[in-house]
Amino acid sequence: MRSYGCLMTQTTTEVPVRVAVGDLAPHINKAMNALDAAARNTRLEAGLLELVRTRASQINGCAYCVDTHTRDAVEGGDDPRRLYALPVWRESPFFTPRERAALELTEAMTRLSQSPVGDDTITRTAEHFTEVELAELIWSITVINAWNMLGATARPWPLS
Repeated sequence: MRSYGCLMTQTTTEVPVRVAVGDLAPHINKAMNALDAAARNTRLEAGLLELVRTRASQINGCAYCVDTHTRDAVEGGDDPRRLYALPVWRESPFFTPRERAALELTEAMTRLSQSPVGDDTITRTAEHFTEVELAELIWSITVINAWNMLGATARPWPLS
């Protein structure tokens, strides 16, 4: 089990795998991994993508993805303080206008069932991204939301 500093003094709970979707449908898992690899091969900054992935994962309640992407962000050099403030990014001074635009679009796309993504959101986001970057950002948000649906539903990957 991974040591998380203060967590080692507390009792932790093992969360079992519900459905090992990757093992049971490997042909789809292979395709999903290829899509994920394509979504990572963008012009967008790695740190920005980790913020987007983490925020979508928080909203969708995917514990595995929140853990993975916050660790990846820190390992990539991001300040943990920014990650702590991610759920309240609108009220926090730690994010650039470009990151704020990406986070706004992330939240709108991730909460699509609550309301459609408005033209105003796309327009505000487009002020900070080229057309190609905007397309890549939309794809990246789409992919993390798909991973989150798998993770939160099937819990196919144990936290360790």
